[in-house]
Amino acid sequence: MKTFKVISILLTYPEVDWLAALPELQAALAAEADFNGEAAARMAPLFTQLRETSLIALQESYVATFDRNPSHSLHLFEHIHGESRDRGSAMIDLLEEYWKHDFDASAAELPDYVPLFLEFLSLLPSEEALALLGDAVHVLATIGRKLDANGSPYATAFQVLEALSPVVAQELTEPPVHDMDEAMEMFGPTMDGVEPLMNPIPQVSVVKMPVSHRQSAAAPTH
Repeated sequence: MKTFKVISILLTYPEVDWLAALPELQAALAAEADFNGEAAARMAPLFTQLRETSLIALQESYVATFDRNPSHSLHLFEHIHGESRDRGSAMIDLLEEYWKHDFDASAAELPDYVPLFLEFLSLLPSEEALALLGDAVHVLATIGRKLDANGSPYATAFQVLEALSPVVAQELTEPPVHDMDEAMEMFGPTMDGVEPLMNPIPQVSVVKMPVSHRQSAAAPTH
């Protein structure tokens, strides 16, 4: 579905090439109004900001919004698991879902990066894509509410996703937070002496695509 692909692009770091395609992106949303409930009109504030703001200002705003504010993080499992070890196993489960559909997730971003997840949904039949969206909607809606509370037009993208979901979004509990002392008490250092949480999901960084699924690496989003 093009709707998921368009929203995926709009949630990536602002770059000249895709900003130049904003009219086409908005038209693609409008063309799927029977599916997305006129998302193009609902997301008009975001399109306006992207169209009328200088590139440097857009990039600074994006970094401040998503990279420097953990409550707006574009990594799904960060909102559920925080930096706990459960996040690593959740990452692997999501990677296996990607591999099952021959989706190359070997991009620079982690598997739970929202634009990557939405790109994956865009390649699936609508019924399957919506079912998976329903699994993630609780996090997506939470991000959207926090963005809206801060007056960010990026909230409209998450509101559209929430409206598309076949599942009603539920409130999230705060993810677990472990400081270093607590982690050392609970887990101790690893066998090679590395303190816990210095690299909270090391198993993800070394996971590779099965041979039958490997394709050319995707280009970094930014």
